[in-house]
Amino acid sequence: MLDAISAIIEQGVEELNIELPPDAVAAFRAYYSFLEKHGQHVNLTAISGVEEVARLHFLDSLALLNITAFEHKNVIDIGSGAGFPGVPLKIALPSIALTLLESKGKRIVFLSELCDEIGITAECLYARAEEAAHKPDMRERYDIAVSRAVARLDALCELCLPFICIGGLLIAMKGVDSGDEISQAQNAVKTLGAELQGVCDYRLPGTNIIHRAVLIRKILKTPDKYPRRFARIQNSPL
Repeated sequence: MLDAISAIIEQGVEELNIELPPDAVAAFRAYYSFLEKHGQHVNLTAISGVEEVARLHFLDSLALLNITAFEHKNVIDIGSGAGFPGVPLKIALPSIALTLLESKGKRIVFLSELCDEIGITAECLYARAEEAAHKPDMRERYDIAVSRAVARLDALCELCLPFICIGGLLIAMKGVDSGDEISQAQNAVKTLGAELQGVCDYRLPGTNIIHRAVLIRKILKTPDKYPRRFARIQNSPL
């Protein structure tokens, strides 16, 4: 089973033209084992089994390395869940300064224990994004924010963009059917001090599955009143 993880990762990164550090494959093997052992107890992911975890979680996360330069960047993964995409990015590029933000206590315990288990360093924060973004030591601190399957794009922009420094980038992982969602987020993007840079569609190695990364560049300071309370974000999107 773990040999299969190694083979899929090695083949996948070759297809993605990504070079991993020498201990990365072993870290992914340990990651898979830890997820299989503990993930069900904290309701982390419906995806299970070697093929699906390796391709739909690990390689999907690593594909972001072809979208922008992550080396030595300050990165926050908002709503990290089981650690995707932040933890695979950190395994591949140890120079990343990684923060994993999660609002559920059981999940942040999982993430802290996972990082210890696989030997990576990350700041694991138990907080709601809409509250953490108003803390002076977190606001407009990060070069890159990444997020997957957290909220619609208009709401996600309000949750994520306040964390990003001017010139920084939000990478929202979406499906290829997200065109309407992107169009409906245009006002939110502008109001929050950003602009849509574009989208990048990519195929998961070894599959015919196409995923999309939406790239939003921060160009101005986000107004202090954002983000609002989550109920307001949901009920009155920008």
